[in-house]
Amino acid sequence: MTTARPAEKSVVTSVLSIGKVRYTILAMIFAVTVINYADRATISIAGDAIQTEFGISSVTLGYIFSAFGWSYLIGQIPGGWLLDRYGSKKVYGYAVLTWSSFTVMQGFLGNFSMGTAIGLLFFLRFMVGLTEAPAFPGNARIVAAWFPAKERGMASAVFNSAQYFSTIVFAPLMGWLVTAWGWEHVFIVIGGIGILFALIWTKVIYSPKQHPRLTKSELEYLEEGGALVDMDQPEAKPQADGNSQLRYMKLLLTNRMMLGVFSGQFFITTITWFFLTWFPVYLVQERGMTILEAGFIAVLPAICGFVGGLSGGFVSDALLRRGVSQTAARKIPIIAGLLLASTIIVCNYVDASWMVVALMSLSFFGKGFGALGWAVMSDISPKEIAGLGGGVFNTFGAVAAITTPIVIGYLVGATGSYEWALIFVGACALAAVVSYTFIVGPIERADLEQMEQHATAKKLAKS
Repeated sequence: MTTARPAEKSVVTSVLSIGKVRYTILAMIFAVTVINYADRATISIAGDAIQTEFGISSVTLGYIFSAFGWSYLIGQIPGGWLLDRYGSKKVYGYAVLTWSSFTVMQGFLGNFSMGTAIGLLFFLRFMVGLTEAPAFPGNARIVAAWFPAKERGMASAVFNSAQYFSTIVFAPLMGWLVTAWGWEHVFIVIGGIGILFALIWTKVIYSPKQHPRLTKSELEYLEEGGALVDMDQPEAKPQADGNSQLRYMKLLLTNRMMLGVFSGQFFITTITWFFLTWFPVYLVQERGMTILEAGFIAVLPAICGFVGGLSGGFVSDALLRRGVSQTAARKIPIIAGLLLASTIIVCNYVDASWMVVALMSLSFFGKGFGALGWAVMSDISPKEIAGLGGGVFNTFGAVAAITTPIVIGYLVGATGSYEWALIFVGACALAAVVSYTFIVGPIERADLEQMEQHATAKKLAKS
């Protein structure tokens, strides 16, 4: 035991001595993802105040919550194609600028009549979702290009944990803005921060072979470790037409491993969207808190989700370094975490607010610990269509972004409580466990050429 510690320390030291430009890149995608989730969450913090001001029902509010998801779904495949065609730096940078601008515009809806304001709010949320579509596929592409396989779980966990860190940083601020200045200022402040980050993005993000400060030793380390450093090189970009894109999508959707990961993402994202939309409203309407209290209370589950997200990635990579198979190293944290996430159902059977917050925190820790889907996608996506693969993966998540707010809106409207809403969310966590346990199978890089050969052979066999 004592002899292992110096060895482990020397490994860490040697890795850091190679260079650390990749960590600057990771810090940037973490920061921009924090902004991304702050823009998504503005409507949940402002939701109760908007509902009160305009006198709208829970069902109507559910549809407004879902507007993001409809366009996010529509934008996934085109967003993935744009990333593969034009590169992560350019497409992602424009995306940050546009979604932040649409967020700012929502802050001026108080000047319109109720009907016009609600229609414009739905439209602007729709546009935020459409322009955010390339974000997570872009994150996955950047991680695949900048990190070797043995660091990819950690890197993916870091950017994925930004969704929880966003709540930690911005939920109290947004709650205070609603209370002190009015709900409109939430959108103006958060959107303005995003516009600033869009300008910073252009100065920081490069592909590995184009980065002005990347050393030869770090580039070699990336290449030897399996990083896709050529992903955004002009000769590496697929020049496929629309028919080819449809063929590639069919190959992805008929691959058992891919389909299991895609379906798992749907169920995991359902949990995310409960916290992003209805959770603050639940605290106000079901548990009798003020919106300011809800903004601060929401930080506690978010902290646990953040810790869980980082822990899941580190545990997964640690298992890989200890010689555990890639399949087991990814699946063990995912399954364990999602089983913990299902404890959200127990909130229905406790009365004390502190118990509710504790259970929500445990559930969100588990969800964070098990949310390694993007690490898995970085491991398995065919390198030629990594952006498209990420787009299809995120499409399943976008479906959950649509269905979750609407389903919960109807459940709350029909029953007058959140009991069945929490059962629904917990059941989705268990369904994700089923997907990874029984459908996914071995986790390995999918080979596009082999997938095409298999599809051709299957077609010939049928004929």
